[in-house]
Amino acid sequence: MVSISASPNLSNPQEDALRIKQSFTIVALFTVFLWLIKIAETFLGANFFNYGIHPGQLTGLLGIFVAPLIHGSFTHLFTNTAPLLILGTALLYGYPKSAKIVIPVIYLGTGLAVWLFARETYHAGASSLTFGFMFFIFSIGAMRWDKRAIALSMIVFFLYGSMIWGIFPTQPGISYESHLFGGLIGLLLAIILKNYDAYTPDKKYSWEEDEDDEFKDI
Repeated sequence: MVSISASPNLSNPQEDALRIKQSFTIVALFTVFLWLIKIAETFLGANFFNYGIHPGQLTGLLGIFVAPLIHGSFTHLFTNTAPLLILGTALLYGYPKSAKIVIPVIYLGTGLAVWLFARETYHAGASSLTFGFMFFIFSIGAMRWDKRAIALSMIVFFLYGSMIWGIFPTQPGISYESHLFGGLIGLLLAIILKNYDAYTPDKKYSWEEDEDDEFKDI
């Protein structure tokens, strides 16, 4: 007779659904916050884009902290909304421990890299986050073999694999530097944190436990 003992770290479908809902809620609240900022900017007749990152200037250092929160237009924000919701949810759901490191490092690390090395113009927008998240999720799935990582990697690839072209200077009005540095940091973090959210195998059979005990006695 074969018995199956569930791992205490293995989530059931109900727990998975709850985690997805919680992850989406967190990302959705952040996205709503971005829209409120843009609406407030329009209502006040202001131009928050000038608070973005301006490389090489001390006044541009503030942009490291606020650049992902501001956008040049509603079209710019709308373009970032769906990728942010999907990729952010995938990151929080698939890699909850790593996300606590990945999000702040991509947020601040990309901004610092842009301030140090990018063109002397204003850089702003949440695309630095989406590129970082996409490269992290896809890369870590390619390096690991558990089902969840592979599934998330494939979903990200099919939905947003074409984003990779955004790291090249194709259009003058787009900060490809933010995309490039976000992607590179996401890739580096995937290598460093490859096993940080390690999953316990889905099933463990009684005969496997017996073999483990036999080896312990040797």
